[in-house]
Amino acid sequence: MPTLSTDTGFAAADSTDARAEATTAAHHIQDLGAYVSASPSSFHAVSEAGRRLDAAGFTRLNELAEWPRGAGSYYIVRDGALIAWVTPETAGPTTGFHILGSHTDSPSFKLKPKPTTGAFGWLQAGVEVYGGPLLNSWLDRELRLAGRLVMLDGTEHLTATGALLRFPQLAIHLDRAVNEGLALDKQRHMNPVWGLGNPADADLLGVLAANASGGAAVDPAQIGGYDVVIADAQAPAVFGANSEFFASGRLDNLSATHAGLTALIRHSSGTGSGGGSAPIAILAAFDHEEIGSNSRSGACGPILEDVLTRISDGLGATVSQRRQAFSASFCVSADAGHAVHPNYPERHDPANHPVLNGGPLLKINANQRYATDAAGAALWARLCGQAGVPYQEFVSNNVMPCGSTIGPLTATRLGIRTVDVGVPLLSMHSARELCGVQDPHWLALATEAFFAEPALNS
Repeated sequence: MPTLSTDTGFAAADSTDARAEATTAAHHIQDLGAYVSASPSSFHAVSEAGRRLDAAGFTRLNELAEWPRGAGSYYIVRDGALIAWVTPETAGPTTGFHILGSHTDSPSFKLKPKPTTGAFGWLQAGVEVYGGPLLNSWLDRELRLAGRLVMLDGTEHLTATGALLRFPQLAIHLDRAVNEGLALDKQRHMNPVWGLGNPADADLLGVLAANASGGAAVDPAQIGGYDVVIADAQAPAVFGANSEFFASGRLDNLSATHAGLTALIRHSSGTGSGGGSAPIAILAAFDHEEIGSNSRSGACGPILEDVLTRISDGLGATVSQRRQAFSASFCVSADAGHAVHPNYPERHDPANHPVLNGGPLLKINANQRYATDAAGAALWARLCGQAGVPYQEFVSNNVMPCGSTIGPLTATRLGIRTVDVGVPLLSMHSARELCGVQDPHWLALATEAFFAEPALNS
């Protein structure tokens, strides 16, 4: 993991409590940096989460096998998604689920078939735009490839290179008007270089095979398929006048996935906040949110309902009791949101200006692009109060329609009450996003309180 500064700028705080809080937040941001560095693709994100869950005593379950019944700490991995949960001893057929929903993918570029291309002595990679990246932010920086290789026999290998590629920008001498407006053609201009030579004599899949994990040699001729994306190769960094900023790739949305993972592990060990009769606490880290969630591992797919149903079955629930449990459940949809941009204040709501290190966001939209309603807002206010965490409200300018999240999808598919929250960012969908060093930690603390909040009908 890259070495990040541990000086968050709070060492000179007036109170002992403030100094202790800063130290804890500094540890959290260090660990977030480690998690992001280990997670250049959604497949790596769930692998690293699984490694941490294993170390915390969770058991990975196979979806093809029978599952244990009753209490315990478990998780499953489906492609680039992970669902982990803690079923308490007190759980019964109608116990509600408290779900922290997030996603593991980020806007980027994905390798096309026949990825080894090039011209004029350059080796290039054929890539397709994934989601809605800020194209210009990917120019002139060192990039890596990461994802999974699936062999002809069905076995899978994670693969991740070091710094390998670059989207080189055209020099200003060859485009004198570039500063008046940069226009990038996704097909012609977004083809990264990764070497010199004749494409007929090179093999990008061979490079990926040589960087496969697991120690065993991988024959590129036996690769039957691959899901490989481009990721930023630069290390995360803490910086700013008082070390108040944190910059990294994939904060949208590994900031929330990591917060949920941290909170669930603490909850499982009994060190989380709160008390009372606990619900069934769940981290649902979906894939493919950035492209609409329409996949078997996305929030529009059946993965969450599959898991909830099997947990309920293990508790002896009838169909009617399962519906009771769903009615007693809540989902906190945690995804990154927008901080006010000092250079573009007119793009934000005039009365609501979220700032970095002001606390996680409560995201509100009248048209239900976010699933927050009054009940969800009250829950979030209560949780943040219990955790001693500030929070901020976000609503869009009326002429700037907002995006959406897995929140409305989960509420629609399962009928579970949902509230949308998240860490405020600048440069969202950039190759390298920016947040405050405090906000991810505060999101984790509020999530701990959520996992410990008594279920309605425990």
